[in-house]
Amino acid sequence: MLKVSVKWQKEVFSNVEIDPSQPPYVFKCQLYDLTGVPPERQKIMVKGGLLKDDSDWSTLGVKQGQRLMMMGTADEIVKAPEKGPVFVEDLPEDEQVVALCFALAFPFNTLSHDCLCFQGHSAGLFNLGNTCYMNSTVQCLHSVPELKSALSKYSQSGRSNDVDHSSHMLTVATCELFNDLDKSVKPVAPMQFWMLLRKKYPQFGQLHNGSFMQQDAEECWTQLLYTLSQSLRLPNTSENPDTVKGLFGIDIISRVHCQESGEESSETESIYSLKCHISQEVNHLHEGLKHGLKSELEKASPALGRSAIYLKESCINGLPRYLTVQFVRFFWKRESNQKAKILRKVDYPLELDVYDFCSDDLRKKLEAPRKKLRDEEGKKLGLKSSEKSSDLKDTDVKMIEAEGSSSNGTEESSVATSQDGVASDTGKEPQLTGVYDLVAVLTHKGRSADSGHYVAWVKQESGKWIEYDDDNPIPQREEDITKLSGGGDWHMAYICMYKARVVEM
Repeated sequence: MLKVSVKWQKEVFSNVEIDPSQPPYVFKCQLYDLTGVPPERQKIMVKGGLLKDDSDWSTLGVKQGQRLMMMGTADEIVKAPEKGPVFVEDLPEDEQVVALCFALAFPFNTLSHDCLCFQGHSAGLFNLGNTCYMNSTVQCLHSVPELKSALSKYSQSGRSNDVDHSSHMLTVATCELFNDLDKSVKPVAPMQFWMLLRKKYPQFGQLHNGSFMQQDAEECWTQLLYTLSQSLRLPNTSENPDTVKGLFGIDIISRVHCQESGEESSETESIYSLKCHISQEVNHLHEGLKHGLKSELEKASPALGRSAIYLKESCINGLPRYLTVQFVRFFWKRESNQKAKILRKVDYPLELDVYDFCSDDLRKKLEAPRKKLRDEEGKKLGLKSSEKSSDLKDTDVKMIEAEGSSSNGTEESSVATSQDGVASDTGKEPQLTGVYDLVAVLTHKGRSADSGHYVAWVKQESGKWIEYDDDNPIPQREEDITKLSGGGDWHMAYICMYKARVVEM
Protein backbone atom coordinates (compact mmCIF):
# COMPACT_ATOMS: atom_id res chain seq x y z
CA MET A 1 0.00 0.00 0.00
CA LEU A 2 1.57 3.29 -1.13
CA LYS A 3 1.05 6.60 0.66
CA VAL A 4 1.32 9.86 -1.31
CA SER A 5 0.44 13.51 -0.81
CA VAL A 6 -1.90 15.35 -3.16
CA LYS A 7 -1.78 19.10 -3.78
CA TRP A 8 -5.06 20.67 -4.86
CA GLN A 9 -5.35 24.43 -5.09
CA LYS A 10 -3.84 25.76 -1.83
CA GLU A 11 -4.39 22.54 0.13
CA VAL A 12 -2.10 19.54 0.57
CA PHE A 13 -3.55 16.17 1.63
CA SER A 14 -0.96 13.91 3.24
CA ASN A 15 -0.85 10.11 3.60
CA VAL A 16 -3.45 9.39 0.91
CA GLU A 17 -3.37 5.63 0.34
CA ILE A 18 -3.01 4.00 -3.07
CA ASP A 19 -3.83 0.30 -3.42
CA PRO A 20 -1.98 -0.82 -6.58
CA SER A 21 -4.39 -3.78 -6.92
CA GLN A 22 -7.31 -1.39 -7.40
CA PRO A 23 -7.95 0.76 -10.47
CA PRO A 24 -7.12 4.49 -10.23
CA TYR A 25 -10.84 5.26 -10.19
CA VAL A 26 -10.89 4.08 -6.55
CA PHE A 27 -8.08 6.55 -5.76
CA LYS A 28 -10.10 9.31 -7.42
CA CYS A 29 -13.12 8.43 -5.26
CA GLN A 30 -10.91 8.89 -2.20
CA LEU A 31 -9.95 12.33 -3.45
CA TYR A 32 -13.60 13.10 -4.07
CA ASP A 33 -14.30 12.50 -0.38
CA LEU A 34 -11.40 14.78 0.56
CA THR A 35 -11.93 17.61 -1.94
CA GLY A 36 -15.47 17.39 -3.27
CA VAL A 37 -14.12 17.21 -6.85
CA PRO A 38 -16.04 14.48 -8.75
CA PRO A 39 -13.80 11.80 -10.36
CA GLU A 40 -14.77 12.88 -13.89
CA ARG A 41 -13.48 16.42 -13.23
CA GLN A 42 -10.17 15.39 -11.67
CA LYS A 43 -6.97 15.94 -13.65
CA ILE A 44 -4.07 14.26 -11.85
CA MET A 45 -0.56 14.60 -13.28
CA VAL A 46 1.50 11.41 -13.40
CA LYS A 47 4.35 10.07 -15.48
CA GLY A 48 3.28 10.15 -19.13
CA GLY A 49 0.37 12.56 -18.77
CA LEU A 50 -2.98 12.48 -16.97
CA LEU A 51 -4.08 9.62 -14.69
CA LYS A 52 -6.81 7.55 -16.41
CA ASP A 53 -9.49 5.58 -14.60
CA ASP A 54 -8.21 2.24 -15.90
CA SER A 55 -4.45 2.90 -15.90
CA ASP A 56 -2.04 0.25 -14.60
CA TRP A 57 -0.30 1.56 -11.48
CA SER A 58 2.77 -0.58 -12.18
CA THR A 59 3.51 1.41 -15.35
CA LEU A 60 3.14 4.85 -13.76
CA GLY A 61 6.16 4.77 -11.47
CA VAL A 62 4.40 6.29 -8.47
CA LYS A 63 6.68 6.12 -5.42
CA GLN A 64 6.15 6.14 -1.67
CA GLY A 65 5.74 9.70 -0.36
CA GLN A 66 5.50 11.25 -3.84
CA ARG A 67 3.50 14.46 -4.23
CA LEU A 68 0.85 14.44 -6.97
CA MET A 69 -0.78 17.53 -8.45
CA MET A 70 -4.55 17.60 -9.00
CA MET A 71 -6.69 20.13 -10.80
CA GLY A 72 -10.46 20.30 -10.87
CA THR A 73 -13.48 22.20 -9.61
CA ALA A 74 -15.42 20.93 -6.60
CA ASP A 75 -19.17 20.58 -6.56
CA GLU A 76 -20.83 23.90 -5.87
CA ILE A 77 -21.73 24.36 -2.22
CA VAL A 78 -25.46 24.68 -1.74
CA LYS A 79 -26.22 28.22 -0.59
CA ALA A 80 -29.16 29.30 1.52
CA PRO A 81 -31.93 30.83 -0.58
CA GLU A 82 -32.06 34.60 -0.60
CA LYS A 83 -35.83 34.49 -0.20
CA GLY A 84 -37.76 32.35 2.22
CA PRO A 85 -40.32 29.74 1.06
CA VAL A 86 -43.60 31.04 -0.33
CA PHE A 87 -46.61 28.76 0.03
CA VAL A 88 -49.08 28.32 -2.81
CA GLU A 89 -51.99 29.62 -0.74
CA ASP A 90 -50.07 32.88 -0.17
CA LEU A 91 -49.64 33.56 -3.90
CA PRO A 92 -51.96 35.83 -5.86
CA GLU A 93 -54.84 33.93 -7.47
CA ASP A 94 -53.38 34.09 -11.01
CA GLU A 95 -50.00 32.74 -9.80
CA GLN A 96 -51.74 29.90 -7.93
CA VAL A 97 -53.24 28.76 -11.25
CA VAL A 98 -49.80 28.82 -12.90
CA ALA A 99 -48.27 26.82 -10.01
CA LEU A 100 -51.02 24.20 -10.22
CA CYS A 101 -50.58 23.82 -13.99
CA PHE A 102 -46.80 23.41 -13.51
CA ALA A 103 -47.31 20.69 -10.88
CA LEU A 104 -49.64 18.76 -13.20
CA ALA A 105 -47.27 19.10 -16.14
CA PHE A 106 -44.19 17.99 -14.18
CA PRO A 107 -45.10 15.23 -11.68
CA PHE A 108 -42.71 14.04 -8.99
CA ASN A 109 -41.15 11.21 -10.98
CA THR A 110 -39.87 13.62 -13.66
CA LEU A 111 -38.07 15.99 -11.28
CA SER A 112 -34.32 16.31 -11.51
CA HIS A 113 -31.78 14.62 -9.25
CA ASP A 114 -31.24 17.96 -7.47
CA CYS A 115 -34.73 17.71 -6.00
CA LEU A 116 -34.28 14.23 -4.54
CA CYS A 117 -32.62 15.37 -1.33
CA PHE A 118 -35.96 16.82 -0.26
CA GLN A 119 -37.76 13.47 -0.57
CA GLY A 120 -36.34 11.85 2.57
CA HIS A 121 -34.22 9.05 1.10
CA SER A 122 -30.56 8.14 1.53
CA ALA A 123 -27.66 8.80 -0.83
CA GLY A 124 -26.41 6.66 -3.69
CA LEU A 125 -23.14 4.69 -3.84
CA PHE A 126 -20.34 5.12 -6.35
CA ASN A 127 -19.49 2.07 -8.44
CA LEU A 128 -15.83 1.29 -7.70
CA GLY A 129 -15.47 -1.08 -10.63
CA ASN A 130 -18.11 -3.81 -11.08
CA THR A 131 -19.34 -3.28 -7.49
CA CYS A 132 -23.03 -2.85 -8.33
CA TYR A 133 -23.66 -6.25 -6.68
CA MET A 134 -22.29 -4.82 -3.42
CA ASN A 135 -24.01 -1.43 -3.75
CA SER A 136 -27.45 -2.97 -4.32
CA THR A 137 -27.01 -5.35 -1.38
CA VAL A 138 -26.00 -2.50 0.94
CA GLN A 139 -28.96 -0.32 -0.14
CA CYS A 140 -31.48 -3.10 0.56
CA LEU A 141 -30.07 -3.97 4.00
CA HIS A 142 -29.66 -0.28 4.84
CA SER A 143 -33.46 0.04 4.65
CA VAL A 144 -33.88 -2.14 7.78
CA PRO A 145 -34.03 0.28 10.77
CA GLU A 146 -33.66 -2.52 13.33
CA LEU A 147 -30.36 -3.58 11.71
CA LYS A 148 -29.07 0.00 11.78
CA SER A 149 -30.02 0.26 15.45
CA ALA A 150 -28.16 -2.96 16.29
CA LEU A 151 -25.08 -1.79 14.38
CA SER A 152 -25.12 1.52 16.22
CA LYS A 153 -25.17 -0.26 19.59
CA TYR A 154 -22.35 -2.54 18.44
CA SER A 155 -20.08 0.34 17.46
CA GLN A 156 -20.64 1.91 20.86
CA SER A 157 -20.11 -1.27 22.91
CA GLY A 158 -16.98 -2.39 21.06
CA ARG A 159 -15.72 -5.76 19.89
CA SER A 160 -16.70 -8.95 21.65
CA ASN A 161 -13.90 -11.39 22.50
CA ASP A 162 -15.36 -14.20 20.39
CA VAL A 163 -15.50 -12.13 17.15
CA ASP A 164 -12.48 -12.34 14.86
CA HIS A 165 -10.78 -9.11 13.84
CA SER A 166 -11.82 -9.15 10.16
CA SER A 167 -15.49 -9.67 11.09
CA HIS A 168 -15.28 -6.87 13.65
CA MET A 169 -13.74 -4.45 11.15
CA LEU A 170 -16.30 -5.29 8.46
CA THR A 171 -19.15 -4.81 10.95
CA VAL A 172 -17.81 -1.41 12.01
CA ALA A 173 -17.36 -0.44 8.33
CA THR A 174 -20.99 -1.45 7.66
CA CYS A 175 -22.17 0.78 10.50
CA GLU A 176 -20.07 3.70 9.26
CA LEU A 177 -21.29 3.25 5.68
CA PHE A 178 -24.94 3.20 6.82
CA ASN A 179 -24.30 6.42 8.75
CA ASP A 180 -22.68 8.03 5.70
CA LEU A 181 -25.69 7.11 3.56
CA ASP A 182 -28.04 8.74 6.06
CA LYS A 183 -26.02 11.94 6.46
CA SER A 184 -24.82 12.62 2.92
CA VAL A 185 -26.76 14.44 0.21
CA LYS A 186 -24.21 13.42 -2.42
CA PRO A 187 -23.14 9.91 -3.49
CA VAL A 188 -20.87 8.00 -1.11
CA ALA A 189 -17.71 6.10 -2.12
CA PRO A 190 -17.75 2.85 -0.07
CA MET A 191 -13.99 2.29 -0.30
CA GLN A 192 -13.30 1.21 3.28
CA PHE A 193 -16.26 -1.17 3.30
CA TRP A 194 -15.22 -2.67 -0.05
CA MET A 195 -11.62 -3.15 1.07
CA LEU A 196 -12.68 -4.93 4.27
CA LEU A 197 -15.27 -7.04 2.42
CA ARG A 198 -12.53 -8.29 0.09
CA LYS A 199 -10.21 -8.90 3.01
CA LYS A 200 -12.83 -11.01 4.79
CA TYR A 201 -14.02 -12.75 1.60
CA PRO A 202 -11.20 -12.81 -1.01
CA GLN A 203 -13.52 -14.15 -3.73
CA PHE A 204 -14.90 -10.63 -4.12
CA GLY A 205 -11.43 -9.44 -5.11
CA GLN A 206 -11.08 -11.65 -8.20
CA LEU A 207 -9.44 -9.90 -11.15
CA HIS A 208 -9.79 -10.41 -14.90
CA ASN A 209 -7.43 -8.56 -17.22
CA GLY A 210 -6.53 -6.22 -14.36
CA SER A 211 -10.14 -5.28 -13.52
CA PHE A 212 -12.34 -6.51 -10.70
CA MET A 213 -14.89 -9.10 -11.82
CA GLN A 214 -18.64 -8.92 -11.41
CA GLN A 215 -19.83 -11.02 -8.46
CA ASP A 216 -23.09 -12.63 -7.33
CA ALA A 217 -25.23 -10.24 -5.24
CA GLU A 218 -26.87 -13.14 -3.42
CA GLU A 219 -23.46 -14.41 -2.27
CA CYS A 220 -22.55 -10.92 -1.07
CA TRP A 221 -25.90 -10.65 0.76
CA THR A 222 -25.43 -14.05 2.43
CA GLN A 223 -21.81 -13.51 3.47
CA LEU A 224 -22.49 -10.04 4.86
CA LEU A 225 -25.45 -11.24 6.92
CA TYR A 226 -23.38 -14.18 8.21
CA THR A 227 -20.63 -11.79 9.36
CA LEU A 228 -23.15 -9.47 11.05
CA SER A 229 -24.83 -12.44 12.73
CA GLN A 230 -21.50 -13.39 14.32
CA SER A 231 -20.71 -9.84 15.43
CA LEU A 232 -24.15 -8.80 16.66
CA ARG A 233 -24.75 -11.73 18.97
CA LEU A 234 -25.75 -10.38 22.37
CA PRO A 235 -23.36 -11.82 24.99
CA ASN A 236 -24.54 -13.21 28.32
CA THR A 237 -28.22 -13.20 27.45
CA SER A 238 -30.73 -15.97 26.79
CA GLU A 239 -33.25 -13.74 25.04
CA ASN A 240 -32.69 -13.34 21.30
CA PRO A 241 -28.90 -13.84 21.45
CA ASP A 242 -28.64 -13.56 17.68
CA THR A 243 -29.97 -10.20 16.47
CA VAL A 244 -29.61 -11.03 12.79
CA LYS A 245 -31.38 -14.36 13.21
CA GLY A 246 -34.26 -12.57 14.92
CA LEU A 247 -34.56 -10.18 11.99
CA PHE A 248 -33.93 -12.51 9.05
CA GLY A 249 -33.74 -16.11 10.33
CA ILE A 250 -36.32 -18.66 9.15
CA ASP A 251 -36.71 -21.88 11.16
CA ILE A 252 -37.34 -24.87 8.92
CA ILE A 253 -38.52 -28.33 9.93
CA SER A 254 -38.22 -31.13 7.36
CA ARG A 255 -39.52 -34.67 6.97
CA VAL A 256 -37.06 -36.92 5.14
CA HIS A 257 -38.36 -40.30 4.01
CA CYS A 258 -37.43 -43.07 1.62
CA GLN A 259 -40.32 -44.72 -0.16
CA GLU A 260 -38.23 -47.74 -1.07
CA SER A 261 -37.17 -48.67 2.47
CA GLY A 262 -39.81 -46.88 4.53
CA GLU A 263 -37.17 -45.05 6.58
CA GLU A 264 -38.19 -41.67 7.95
CA SER A 265 -36.51 -38.94 9.98
CA SER A 266 -36.93 -35.26 10.77
CA GLU A 267 -34.46 -32.38 10.52
CA THR A 268 -34.43 -28.78 11.72
CA GLU A 269 -32.34 -25.89 10.43
CA SER A 270 -32.27 -22.10 10.35
CA ILE A 271 -31.86 -20.28 7.03
CA TYR A 272 -31.82 -16.64 5.93
CA SER A 273 -33.88 -16.90 2.75
CA LEU A 274 -36.54 -18.95 1.02
CA LYS A 275 -35.75 -20.21 -2.47
CA CYS A 276 -38.12 -19.72 -5.39
CA HIS A 277 -37.26 -22.51 -7.81
CA ILE A 278 -38.08 -21.73 -11.43
CA SER A 279 -39.29 -24.31 -13.95
CA GLN A 280 -41.74 -24.50 -16.83
CA GLU A 281 -44.58 -24.99 -14.31
CA VAL A 282 -43.71 -21.92 -12.22
CA ASN A 283 -45.45 -18.66 -13.13
CA HIS A 284 -45.85 -17.13 -9.68
CA LEU A 285 -43.74 -16.79 -6.54
CA HIS A 286 -46.20 -18.96 -4.59
CA GLU A 287 -45.61 -21.89 -6.97
CA GLY A 288 -41.82 -21.41 -6.89
CA LEU A 289 -41.73 -21.39 -3.09
CA LYS A 290 -43.78 -24.57 -3.02
CA HIS A 291 -41.24 -26.25 -5.32
CA GLY A 292 -38.38 -24.90 -3.20
CA LEU A 293 -39.69 -26.60 -0.05
CA LYS A 294 -39.58 -30.03 -1.70
CA SER A 295 -36.47 -31.78 -2.95
CA GLU A 296 -34.97 -35.17 -3.68
CA LEU A 297 -31.61 -36.27 -2.37
CA GLU A 298 -29.54 -39.41 -2.70
CA LYS A 299 -27.84 -40.79 0.38
CA ALA A 300 -26.84 -44.06 1.99
CA SER A 301 -29.71 -46.15 3.34
CA PRO A 302 -28.81 -48.24 6.41
CA ALA A 303 -31.83 -50.49 5.80
CA LEU A 304 -30.96 -51.21 2.15
CA GLY A 305 -27.18 -51.16 2.56
CA ARG A 306 -26.77 -48.91 -0.47
CA SER A 307 -27.64 -45.46 -1.78
CA ALA A 308 -31.32 -44.61 -2.21
CA ILE A 309 -33.52 -41.67 -3.13
CA TYR A 310 -35.05 -39.74 -0.24
CA LEU A 311 -37.84 -37.16 -0.49
CA LYS A 312 -37.36 -34.07 1.70
CA GLU A 313 -40.51 -32.07 2.49
CA SER A 314 -40.02 -28.87 4.47
CA CYS A 315 -42.21 -26.27 6.13
CA ILE A 316 -41.65 -23.08 8.09
CA ASN A 317 -41.60 -23.45 11.87
CA GLY A 318 -40.46 -19.93 12.80
CA LEU A 319 -40.86 -16.61 10.98
CA PRO A 320 -38.59 -13.52 10.89
CA ARG A 321 -39.37 -9.81 10.94
CA TYR A 322 -37.93 -9.54 7.42
CA LEU A 323 -38.51 -12.39 4.98
CA THR A 324 -35.99 -12.72 2.15
CA VAL A 325 -36.83 -14.61 -1.04
CA GLN A 326 -34.22 -15.55 -3.64
CA PHE A 327 -35.28 -16.34 -7.19
CA VAL A 328 -33.01 -19.20 -8.27
CA ARG A 329 -32.25 -17.78 -11.72
CA PHE A 330 -28.63 -18.92 -12.14
CA PHE A 331 -27.45 -22.48 -12.74
CA TRP A 332 -24.28 -24.15 -13.95
CA LYS A 333 -24.42 -25.05 -17.64
CA ARG A 334 -22.13 -28.01 -18.28
CA GLU A 335 -22.04 -27.59 -22.07
CA SER A 336 -20.53 -24.09 -21.87
CA ASN A 337 -18.91 -24.59 -18.44
CA GLN A 338 -20.36 -21.35 -17.06
CA LYS A 339 -23.32 -19.94 -15.15
CA ALA A 340 -26.47 -19.44 -17.20
CA LYS A 341 -29.55 -17.42 -16.35
CA ILE A 342 -33.23 -18.40 -16.40
CA LEU A 343 -35.12 -15.47 -17.97
CA ARG A 344 -38.61 -16.88 -17.37
CA LYS A 345 -41.16 -14.40 -16.01
CA VAL A 346 -42.21 -15.15 -12.42
CA ASP A 347 -44.75 -12.76 -10.89
CA TYR A 348 -44.50 -11.72 -7.25
CA PRO A 349 -46.92 -9.71 -5.08
CA LEU A 350 -46.70 -6.56 -3.01
CA GLU A 351 -48.30 -8.57 -0.20
CA LEU A 352 -47.12 -12.09 0.60
CA ASP A 353 -48.97 -14.52 2.86
CA VAL A 354 -46.85 -17.53 3.86
CA TYR A 355 -49.49 -19.24 6.05
CA ASP A 356 -49.73 -22.19 3.64
CA PHE A 357 -46.02 -22.93 4.02
CA CYS A 358 -46.09 -23.04 7.84
CA SER A 359 -46.09 -26.09 10.14
CA ASP A 360 -49.24 -27.01 12.04
CA ASP A 361 -47.74 -25.73 15.30
CA LEU A 362 -46.88 -22.36 13.78
CA ARG A 363 -50.33 -22.05 12.17
CA LYS A 364 -51.94 -22.42 15.59
CA LYS A 365 -49.75 -19.61 16.96
CA LEU A 366 -50.71 -17.38 14.02
CA GLU A 367 -54.47 -17.86 14.35
CA ALA A 368 -55.19 -15.16 16.96
CA PRO A 369 -52.92 -12.46 15.41
CA ARG A 370 -54.36 -13.17 11.95
CA LYS A 371 -57.90 -12.84 13.26
CA LYS A 372 -57.06 -9.50 14.83
CA LEU A 373 -55.35 -8.33 11.65
CA ARG A 374 -58.35 -9.34 9.56
CA ASP A 375 -60.78 -7.62 11.94
CA GLU A 376 -58.76 -4.39 12.01
CA GLU A 377 -58.45 -4.27 8.25
CA GLY A 378 -62.14 -5.04 8.01
CA LYS A 379 -62.91 -2.04 10.22
CA LYS A 380 -60.96 0.18 7.85
CA LEU A 381 -63.19 -1.03 5.05
CA GLY A 382 -66.32 -0.53 7.16
CA LEU A 383 -66.91 -4.25 7.72
CA LYS A 384 -68.04 -5.94 10.92
CA SER A 385 -65.68 -8.12 12.93
CA SER A 386 -65.82 -11.73 11.82
CA GLU A 387 -65.88 -14.65 14.27
CA LYS A 388 -65.06 -17.25 11.65
CA SER A 389 -61.78 -19.05 10.95
CA SER A 390 -58.70 -16.87 11.21
CA ASP A 391 -56.63 -18.08 8.30
CA LEU A 392 -57.53 -15.11 6.10
CA LYS A 393 -58.83 -17.42 4.13
CA ASP A 394 -56.56 -20.11 2.67
CA THR A 395 -57.53 -20.00 -1.01
CA ASP A 396 -57.98 -16.66 -2.72
CA VAL A 397 -56.31 -14.48 -0.11
CA LYS A 398 -52.98 -16.27 -0.20
CA MET A 399 -51.20 -13.66 -2.24
CA ILE A 400 -53.44 -10.70 -3.02
CA GLU A 401 -51.75 -7.49 -4.03
CA ALA A 402 -52.48 -4.99 -1.30
CA GLU A 403 -53.79 -1.67 -2.55
CA GLY A 404 -53.92 0.34 0.63
CA SER A 405 -52.64 -2.10 3.22
CA SER A 406 -49.03 -2.58 2.00
CA SER A 407 -48.01 0.51 3.89
CA ASN A 408 -44.61 -0.74 5.11
CA GLY A 409 -45.58 -0.28 8.73
CA THR A 410 -47.47 3.00 8.53
CA GLU A 411 -50.85 1.72 9.76
CA GLU A 412 -50.31 2.45 13.43
CA SER A 413 -53.57 0.91 14.57
CA SER A 414 -52.42 -2.59 13.61
CA VAL A 415 -48.65 -2.40 13.37
CA ALA A 416 -46.42 -2.17 16.41
CA THR A 417 -44.25 0.93 16.53
CA SER A 418 -41.29 -0.83 18.12
CA GLN A 419 -38.28 -1.11 15.81
CA ASP A 420 -36.43 -3.77 17.74
CA GLY A 421 -39.25 -6.29 18.05
CA VAL A 422 -39.92 -5.59 21.72
CA ALA A 423 -43.08 -4.46 23.41
CA SER A 424 -44.26 -1.04 22.29
CA ASP A 425 -45.28 1.90 24.46
CA THR A 426 -48.75 0.40 24.83
CA GLY A 427 -47.27 -2.51 26.81
CA LYS A 428 -48.52 -5.00 24.23
CA GLU A 429 -46.29 -7.45 22.43
CA PRO A 430 -46.08 -7.27 18.61
CA GLN A 431 -47.11 -10.60 17.09
CA LEU A 432 -46.35 -11.91 13.62
CA THR A 433 -49.28 -12.73 11.35
CA GLY A 434 -47.61 -14.53 8.46
CA VAL A 435 -48.47 -11.59 6.19
CA TYR A 436 -45.61 -9.56 4.70
CA ASP A 437 -45.29 -6.35 2.68
CA LEU A 438 -42.69 -5.89 -0.04
CA VAL A 439 -40.05 -3.31 0.97
CA ALA A 440 -37.05 -4.01 -1.28
CA VAL A 441 -36.21 -5.70 -4.59
CA LEU A 442 -32.71 -6.44 -5.86
CA THR A 443 -32.70 -6.93 -9.63
CA HIS A 444 -30.24 -8.21 -12.22
CA LYS A 445 -30.11 -7.10 -15.83
CA GLY A 446 -28.26 -9.27 -18.33
CA ARG A 447 -27.94 -12.92 -19.31
CA SER A 448 -24.99 -14.04 -17.18
CA ALA A 449 -24.21 -14.06 -13.46
CA ASP A 450 -20.65 -12.99 -14.24
CA SER A 451 -21.74 -9.86 -16.08
CA GLY A 452 -24.78 -7.58 -16.30
CA HIS A 453 -25.88 -5.01 -13.76
CA TYR A 454 -27.50 -5.09 -10.30
CA VAL A 455 -29.89 -2.41 -9.01
CA ALA A 456 -31.77 -1.96 -5.70
CA TRP A 457 -35.40 -0.78 -5.54
CA VAL A 458 -36.24 0.28 -1.97
CA LYS A 459 -39.45 1.48 -0.36
CA GLN A 460 -39.00 4.54 1.83
CA GLU A 461 -40.75 5.30 5.12
CA SER A 462 -42.91 7.78 3.19
CA GLY A 463 -44.22 4.93 1.00
CA LYS A 464 -42.32 6.16 -2.07
CA TRP A 465 -40.10 3.78 -4.01
CA ILE A 466 -36.53 4.72 -5.00
CA GLU A 467 -34.43 2.93 -7.61
CA TYR A 468 -30.78 2.95 -6.47
CA ASP A 469 -28.73 2.57 -9.64
CA ASP A 470 -25.33 2.93 -7.98
CA ASP A 471 -24.84 6.70 -7.41
CA ASN A 472 -28.11 7.67 -9.10
CA PRO A 473 -31.32 7.44 -6.98
CA ILE A 474 -34.45 7.61 -9.17
CA PRO A 475 -38.08 7.86 -7.91
CA GLN A 476 -40.36 5.05 -9.14
CA ARG A 477 -44.06 4.27 -8.97
CA GLU A 478 -45.22 1.32 -6.86
CA GLU A 479 -47.15 -0.18 -9.76
CA ASP A 480 -43.89 -0.48 -11.71
CA ILE A 481 -42.13 -2.49 -9.00
CA THR A 482 -44.02 -5.73 -9.68
CA LYS A 483 -43.17 -5.43 -13.38
CA LEU A 484 -39.60 -6.47 -12.58
CA SER A 485 -40.67 -10.09 -12.90
CA GLY A 486 -38.51 -11.17 -15.85
CA GLY A 487 -39.29 -12.50 -19.28
CA GLY A 488 -36.71 -10.45 -21.21
CA ASP A 489 -33.45 -8.55 -20.94
CA TRP A 490 -34.83 -5.86 -18.62
CA HIS A 491 -34.18 -5.76 -14.86
CA MET A 492 -35.70 -8.81 -13.18
CA ALA A 493 -36.13 -9.64 -9.50
CA TYR A 494 -33.32 -11.73 -8.03
CA ILE A 495 -33.95 -11.07 -4.32
CA CYS A 496 -37.14 -9.74 -2.69
CA MET A 497 -37.31 -8.58 0.91
CA TYR A 498 -40.66 -8.46 2.72
CA LYS A 499 -41.44 -6.83 6.07
CA ALA A 500 -43.73 -8.58 8.55
CA ARG A 501 -47.13 -7.08 9.22
CA VAL A 502 -47.60 -7.41 12.98
CA VAL A 503 -50.38 -6.70 15.45
CA GLU A 504 -50.21 -5.81 19.13
CA MET A 505 -51.61 -8.55 21.38
